[in-house]
Amino acid sequence: MTQDSQHGKWTISSSDDDDEALPPSGTTSSYRPPASNPGLHRSASPPSPKLEPPVEVKPEPANTPVSSLIVGSEARQSAARNQLNPVKYETSQSLAGKRKKEVSDGSGWALSESDDDDDGHANGKSVSNSPKKAPPYPKTKKAKVENERPPSPHGRLYYIDEPDDFFESSVPRLNDMYRFYLNKVTGLDRKYNSGALHIRDILSPLFGTLKESVQFNYCFDIAWMVNQYPAEFRDRPVLLVHGDKREAKARLLQQAQPFPHVRFCQAKLDIAFGTHHTKMMLLWYKEGFRVIIMTSNLIRADWYQKTQGLWMSPLYPRLPKGSSATAGESPTFFKRDLLEYLASYRAPELEEWIQRIKEHDLSETRVYLVGSTPGRYVGSDMERWGHLRMRKLLYDHTDPVPSEERWPVIGQFSSIGSMGLDKSKWLAGEFQRTMTTLGKSSLRSDPPMHLLYPSVEDVRNSLEGYPAGGSLPYSIQTAQKQLWLHSYFHRWKANTTGRSHAMPHIKTYMRASPDFTQLAWFLVTSANLSKAAWGALEKNNTQVMVRSYELGVLYVPSAFNMKTFPVHKNPFPASSSSSGFPVPFDLPPTCYSPKDQPWIWNIPYSQAPDTHGNIWVPS
Repeated sequence: MTQDSQHGKWTISSSDDDDEALPPSGTTSSYRPPASNPGLHRSASPPSPKLEPPVEVKPEPANTPVSSLIVGSEARQSAARNQLNPVKYETSQSLAGKRKKEVSDGSGWALSESDDDDDGHANGKSVSNSPKKAPPYPKTKKAKVENERPPSPHGRLYYIDEPDDFFESSVPRLNDMYRFYLNKVTGLDRKYNSGALHIRDILSPLFGTLKESVQFNYCFDIAWMVNQYPAEFRDRPVLLVHGDKREAKARLLQQAQPFPHVRFCQAKLDIAFGTHHTKMMLLWYKEGFRVIIMTSNLIRADWYQKTQGLWMSPLYPRLPKGSSATAGESPTFFKRDLLEYLASYRAPELEEWIQRIKEHDLSETRVYLVGSTPGRYVGSDMERWGHLRMRKLLYDHTDPVPSEERWPVIGQFSSIGSMGLDKSKWLAGEFQRTMTTLGKSSLRSDPPMHLLYPSVEDVRNSLEGYPAGGSLPYSIQTAQKQLWLHSYFHRWKANTTGRSHAMPHIKTYMRASPDFTQLAWFLVTSANLSKAAWGALEKNNTQVMVRSYELGVLYVPSAFNMKTFPVHKNPFPASSSSSGFPVPFDLPPTCYSPKDQPWIWNIPYSQAPDTHGNIWVPS
């Protein structure tokens, strides 16, 4: 089976892609870039520029077979190299010179009307996107600026337009009803950052006097992370919960050498190709305790020009001494579920935190916890984790709605795993059954399913340009086996939040009314569209297997004494009085046009420049 596209001819393997049947590491993609492109070769990659501070960068996983995992092992690193040493787009000498001038003087985006382009890795080998620059354009040498920021992996233009109030000096105006926030994005109109949160805001002393913290995450830049803590808290103990092994673990430990207050907890990953993908902060203050569940890695590039989301808990006060074991529970059983999630790590380093949580009052929580933790589960344990946990919550805590077969499911994510040769293998089978559960309705509806994933044009026109695609690691090896999936795809458009050009690293799922004015529920999570993240049924549906750690929070209207959530049409500037839910992107979603292609990060895009005048050329 073949399909012609802008990306060449894709050859579709006839073999099944069950996660248990993984191809050998030497398997090569059936995609062959055109030999005439001088930027493409299979020789060893040139050394990459050193980033300051050193960053452990990895792609966001998408519950992947080995082909995607090997290919994606350094996607972000490649993206960073591409911005440090980009390939300039050229059509003629005069145009190339003009474009370089436009970019070098910081005058903004230099766009072209022509079409797309991409980068990558191949089968176990790192493929650098560190292409060649066009011949140098004469210009005067820039005088050294004292006390300027360290180099950004996203180039000198990365911090331009950062407003004076980007780092808040006072408590931002927050929506205390839902406690769901987007991150701040550089270069936006000020109103679109009103009520959004940067990591420095989250760790600010205005939210509490920090004594100790835990950071659960997938990617860390420890020097950068430490610097985000206010000076007065910068030496307070921090525990990092990670999933790195062997060389990656050694690099992480090396990063922490200058910081004796940083300790580690290694998450057990006993099932192949699983990852520790949960992104959570536990913050212990003199005044109490707080939980942050988010979608951002702890690296600089995730906090400035991408769309991210987070849930911030209320400040949980300490319970009176002698309180019962069940004290401080919320109507959503958040305390019980958080303790169960932490216990699943089986980690001595987390025991003192489990005890601290028991001593605090979490009764004000109005969201449900939806976690994944690696394992094979049978019987009632099948409903503890992954999408079956989600199904159980929707069954117990939502209500049927009239004409529910017309209420679409919307899924939005930044990475995609292998789901089988047709939709019935997983997506339109067990996963759709979960996402279409509404209360105890016996109706097994088949509503529309809209999947939001950036197109090549979305990435090309983004604030970061093509390197934003390093955080969208959908590989050609996976894509060519599931062309059926692409008919579900919708563009990333977020004009209501000002973030159409800030590529999504956030992951959200929801059920919307036919006119897209109401929500039956909303989920923000670390889980991408993949079986590793959400789990997959095995053994004639008597067992579920989950590979990765994930964490998110589910909003259901009943917990807020509502029938449905009204969609907030203009969530910025933020207002604490609105009852509308701040959906991060535009509704209704926009279908891909016939010319749109999903972003695939490990193939070249050289037909048109991005917003920085660069192209995307793997080598």
